Amino acid sequence: MLKIGILGCGKIAQVRHIPEYADNPNCELVGFFNPTKSRAEDMAAKYGGKAYDSAEELLADPEIDAVSVCAANNAHAELTIKALKAGKHVLCEKPMAISLADCEEMVKVAKEEGKLLMIGQNQRLTNAHKLAKQMIADGEIGKVITFRTSFGHGGPETWSITPGKNTWFFDKTKAAMGAMADLGIHKTDLIQFLLGENVVRTTAKLTTLDKRGADGNLIGVDDNAICIYEMADGVIGTMTASWTYYAAEDNSTVIYGTEGELRIYDDPAHSIVLKKKGGEVKYFDVEQIQTNDNQTKSGIIDLWVDCLLKGEESPISGESVLSAMRAVFASMESSETGKAVDIPANR
Repeated sequence: MLKIGILGCGKIAQVRHIPEYADNPNCELVGFFNPTKSRAEDMAAKYGGKAYDSAEELLADPEIDAVSVCAANNAHAELTIKALKAGKHVLCEKPMAISLADCEEMVKVAKEEGKLLMIGQNQRLTNAHKLAKQMIADGEIGKVITFRTSFGHGGPETWSITPGKNTWFFDKTKAAMGAMADLGIHKTDLIQFLLGENVVRTTAKLTTLDKRGADGNLIGVDDNAICIYEMADGVIGTMTASWTYYAAEDNSTVIYGTEGELRIYDDPAHSIVLKKKGGEVKYFDVEQIQTNDNQTKSGIIDLWVDCLLKGEESPISGESVLSAMRAVFASMESSETGKAVDIPANR
């Protein structure tokens, strides 16, 4: 039986990590830490285990085998590295960290300590995305030419554990990035997964168009990110992340090829629509995508626990996510400089 600790007891921990651990018969929740201790105490009362006074105290507990890092973005690297050095395996929420150097250090320390490091890029695990990846590889739409992938909703202020305009997501010192880190990393990682190619060049605009904080001023992080991605094989497409889709959430991807197109989570009635060049249309009702208002099991925890039990590296390892994080940071650079940015390490 694996013994699990939770570092950060906010919304993502409470709706994804903690209940999914509780639902898995091969692990036991034994420890919780949160800067506001009452939140950790609430989780311990509900699920069993102990609320710790500090992250260091939790990590010093020899009973704990692995931890989930569910803290604010700026704490991901520090907590992950401390946990790895304390002999714990680590599942870290996205975005992996707030600098590329931190991401690379996390991977380096995991290797040095002989511990597993996985990142919560759950879009790779949806049945529709896995099926779409296979259909693309099988040539169902011929040679891929271009794509568009989007993730947008009305913003994190209704999702955060402390809802409202004071959410940490709007605080640049804690979040570092806005929609790009919250949503853009998901679709950047996903498009690489679907196409089997890395982003090697980006032209991007990260901007704050509408979202305002409690002081009435525009927030200090981006509420929209629009990127043109060039993949290693020459395919070009767009990735859009937004916190200003106020009417409805959009989590769609469309892949255009020489023989047709594949529309994923683009049709509300069908999770995949395959449109062939000759006019044939096929529907694949695999499953509907999760939304903020409709949370379903992500698959992340079950995969993580399985990897821990087998002692095997996760397919969503920290190292595997580095290429997507490079694209995110390159996009930030592109937006700041107004120039396209090459990513040599992704070639």
